[in-house]
Amino acid sequence: MPSRGTCRYISFRAMPELRKDPLTDQWVIIATDRARRPSDFIREPVPSVPSGRICPFCPGNESKTPPEVLAYRNGSGANQPGWSLRVVPNKFPVLGIEGDLDRQGEGIFDKMQGIGAHEVVIESPDHVLSMTELPEKSIEQVLWAFRDRMHDLKNDRRLRYVLLFKNQGEAAGATLEHTHSQLIALPVVPKRVQEELEGAKKYFEFKERCLYCDLLRQEMKAAARIVTETDRFIVVEPYAARFPFETWILPKQHRSHYEDVEVDHLANLAWVLKSTLRRIEKALERPACNLVIHTAPVQEFANPYYHWHIEVLPRVARVSGFELGTGYYVNPTPPEEAAQFLRDVKLT
Repeated sequence: MPSRGTCRYISFRAMPELRKDPLTDQWVIIATDRARRPSDFIREPVPSVPSGRICPFCPGNESKTPPEVLAYRNGSGANQPGWSLRVVPNKFPVLGIEGDLDRQGEGIFDKMQGIGAHEVVIESPDHVLSMTELPEKSIEQVLWAFRDRMHDLKNDRRLRYVLLFKNQGEAAGATLEHTHSQLIALPVVPKRVQEELEGAKKYFEFKERCLYCDLLRQEMKAAARIVTETDRFIVVEPYAARFPFETWILPKQHRSHYEDVEVDHLANLAWVLKSTLRRIEKALERPACNLVIHTAPVQEFANPYYHWHIEVLPRVARVSGFELGTGYYVNPTPPEEAAQFLRDVKLT
């Protein structure tokens, strides 16, 4: 049984300020003069009632998806009912698996073929359950599926990065209500991840320590931004949070690659992930939400400077012209206050 989280409380007085992300050097404005409580945010809750449309992800409709590339099932045949989790290619992929990269230049412009993989992880055969309502064992299966697919896809030397993500709710980009996640394998490393890698490597070269590991120690000591802590994971509102209630889940054990996570950690991670999503769901009344896993590039060896982690991003505030024009995020809720709200949520 995974250890349950401890909650820490602290009093503070926040002032408007600019905060710098130590990883990316990105400035964020914590606009506390416009501070908002959870009840002040956008109210676009994810519907809890099925729409009534035919769902291609439900058991019995396996023929409505491409053939599965992975499934956890009890004795039934491939692409038949009887599964507890399926992974299938996306029917409308943003990238295609066939072909060569064929890199080309046209003057100052560069291009290549859209080579990659786009897959859907159907997390449960039950159409009406959200991830927060799934048993912990089912969430653990999802985490296993992520790990299994990354191990398989990294064998394709054309692919440099695999992004694992979940869109929950229409406002977060979900087009089907049946609970599912996605992965997209890319021939390039995403800019956001590259910035994190470069910032972490620069820090390590200067101090000979992992920036994430230092961050974990500092956050555990300060306690102000911690939401939950177990013996293996920590849930924290990042110091320079870009969005209200942006939440990170970090393993205490240093690992640069998600697919290298210790297998006996996945049960604890399932509990941590479920409890985190439930806190956000209760505090913000079932908001649309994005979840992403940031990990090191799949073709690179394990390194001592990067630290895989999960980012949970509730969609409760809209991006304005200032953010689009400057690239600076404006967060009206101090991370310390967001952490306090989430700690105060009663899960029972």
